Amino acid sequence: MTVHPDSKSLGYRLAVSPLSGETVAKCGDEILAASHGAKLMHETRLPSVVYFPQRDVKAKLLQTSDHRTFCPFKGTATYWDVEIGGRIYENGAWSYKNAIPEARDIEGMVSFMPNVLGSVDIADAGADATEYGNISGPTIDWIMREAWLCGSPEELTAAIARKFNEDGIAIYRMSVLIWSLHPMIAGRNYVWSKKDGKVHINTPSYDIFNHPNYVNSPLRHVANGLGGVRQNLLSDEVEFSFPIMEDLKAEGGTDYVAMPLPFSNGQINVMTLTCDHPDGFTTANLGLVFECASVISRLYEVFTLRDNASALLETYLGKGTGARVLGGEIRRGDGDEIDAAILFCDLRGSSRLEGEMGRQDYLDLLNQFFEVTTDIVHENGGEVLKFIGDAVLAIFPAGEDQAKACRQALSAALMIDRDVNMGLGESDDRIRCAIGLAFGNVTYGNVGSEGRLDFTVIGSAANVAARLGDLGKQLGHRVVTTKTITDGHDARMQSLGAFELRNVSSPVEAFAPAADIHVNSG
Repeated sequence: MTVHPDSKSLGYRLAVSPLSGETVAKCGDEILAASHGAKLMHETRLPSVVYFPQRDVKAKLLQTSDHRTFCPFKGTATYWDVEIGGRIYENGAWSYKNAIPEARDIEGMVSFMPNVLGSVDIADAGADATEYGNISGPTIDWIMREAWLCGSPEELTAAIARKFNEDGIAIYRMSVLIWSLHPMIAGRNYVWSKKDGKVHINTPSYDIFNHPNYVNSPLRHVANGLGGVRQNLLSDEVEFSFPIMEDLKAEGGTDYVAMPLPFSNGQINVMTLTCDHPDGFTTANLGLVFECASVISRLYEVFTLRDNASALLETYLGKGTGARVLGGEIRRGDGDEIDAAILFCDLRGSSRLEGEMGRQDYLDLLNQFFEVTTDIVHENGGEVLKFIGDAVLAIFPAGEDQAKACRQALSAALMIDRDVNMGLGESDDRIRCAIGLAFGNVTYGNVGSEGRLDFTVIGSAANVAARLGDLGKQLGHRVVTTKTITDGHDARMQSLGAFELRNVSSPVEAFAPAADIHVNSG
């Protein structure tokens, strides 16, 4: 008999005890199994489970189920559908056909799911005398009291790895893969190594899902909801065979486990641990990790929620605007009056282009147009506030330097003119944009209804910029600005005269670049 867990000792425990006399399992009045060789497994925090030799199972086991589950302490469980009394119970019985050493006492034996198992008659009077212990210790104390003080996922990963080692778990490599909501990054993989004690961060793109290193990896297995992975890297009995395991073995790894770190929204992230102790992980080692896993997952979820919020706000609102909203400017009317240069860039002839090119090709062109203009605006110190149909609205805050903001805005406009009007679409002469620039005092903040807000700029300068873009289309000029924008810039600008603009109270003198000017990104 394996010794039962001592309720006064700390640590996760498995214990298996043979049952004396006949043990009978029933589903209603039907006998599922009757045996003098049954065994009772005790496991920390879980109800005890009776296992029967397969030869003593009376119910019909149907070999039709491809369902699998994984336990890091017992191994991979395979399932049968159970037919009893003319009724079939899907995945009603399971067995560990190749049990992990700690559970070899039940290898090949059969147990039944609670919805099948109505009652168990155990002749052994002392079978239910086991008490269940609790787990505590330095690692759990730290996680409950201090882990929240970690300021970043990197700091948390390094601290957890150190605490596990301090608590007797010989981890030489730990990784945590957290999926993200980011238009370019699929997730972040934090990898700690005992070699240097540092955390290295990998940020794979969405191409990862088709990359062979991921497709044939424990990360994909776990993330797809197929359960955890446990493999003794020194054993000839291979339950899982992934290329990464050979690499880890070559580095001195002896045991490997990958487990899910589920978030509250159902997202399945992955934590992996590689051991370098000659005997690998013990049940107590992994029990401690699994007891901590749910809290560890929530700690990462807090960081991830903030990172996702920041990424989404930056993606949809822009970096500066997103930071303002994340910083608390979330109510209608929140905002500032600022001096800024406004750039309005409009793709010309969109309806014609869509008809000529087809919807998908036109969308590809539109995305390319937005990418080119956004990169140039950012390069020149501005921020794209929004895309309005086929147009771009950007802002260049002045702060204490009006001239600099105007130079940045005009430089961005000239670069966009060069790269879009002269280069986008492989020099397709159908591709043209019109750009208007103006400077003035605007309100930069939230407007809208109580339940639906938009962070934007309101003011005459924004209206003038849009109208100058329209004027440029009429006059055949690709970039049109106000005089304030041109002052102080070394580009040669020519006056087009004063014009009445729609919804603008006074005439506005418009300027356009001379035909032979060159782009200056100053």
